Amino acid sequence: MNRTVFFSYVRRAPFGGNLWQGQVEGLNKILDEWERRRLSDVRWLAYMLATVFHETGGKMQPVREAGGERYLKSKPYYPWVGEGLVQVTWEVNARKFGATKPGQLMTWPIALKALFDGMLQGVFTGLALNDFFHVRKDDPVGARKIINGKDKAALIAGYHRNFLDAINASLDTSKLAEVDAEDAIPDDKPTSQSGTALAMIGGPVVTGTVIPAVLGIDNLYSLIFMLALLGIGGLAAFMFFSGRWSVTKSKAL
Repeated sequence: MNRTVFFSYVRRAPFGGNLWQGQVEGLNKILDEWERRRLSDVRWLAYMLATVFHETGGKMQPVREAGGERYLKSKPYYPWVGEGLVQVTWEVNARKFGATKPGQLMTWPIALKALFDGMLQGVFTGLALNDFFHVRKDDPVGARKIINGKDKAALIAGYHRNFLDAINASLDTSKLAEVDAEDAIPDDKPTSQSGTALAMIGGPVVTGTVIPAVLGIDNLYSLIFMLALLGIGGLAAFMFFSGRWSVTKSKAL
């Protein structure tokens, strides 16, 4: 899998044009675990990623069930509230994946074990990925039963298609020439490391277009205006390179 192609594709869908460091790190951990287990049906991987996208609200990091402590204490399974890449509740369920106390499903080793073992072995509901994806069946809508009946089944099937397109593209060597490597870089990368920022601010100076422009001005007011622009540009450059300002890329879909 070429991850530059993969991240370029998922940036557009399902992430809607923005891709953050935490999302990239989470996706990489899931992809690393997939490769470590030597699994092969990419439909399974796509559906796991789609499930995590839905269950974590797009964060791609282990999350805790929403709500304040007062609300959570009203739950019959408290303090074993929903946690992880897939929201695991109840002590008996959390212990199936190695958790010995509340909060441990927020750690990556246990969260990954819950995601993979839960969906591959049918630990959540008795149904597993191979019940919906095999040589004679391809059912991303029905696959929601692995986790939670029919809840948001069609929506998650749409995310599955997005991730499957990205995975298939990442396995096609011809796609590398079609993507912009910048699209695979998180938007919250330090600005001083951003090629986009460097080009926007440093380009005119580096190419030598500013000095000739100034020397060619024969009107006093125009010269003052140009010098003022250069001063603002210099201040902007300082703010960008010192990290006081940041750049957020918004890619066209």
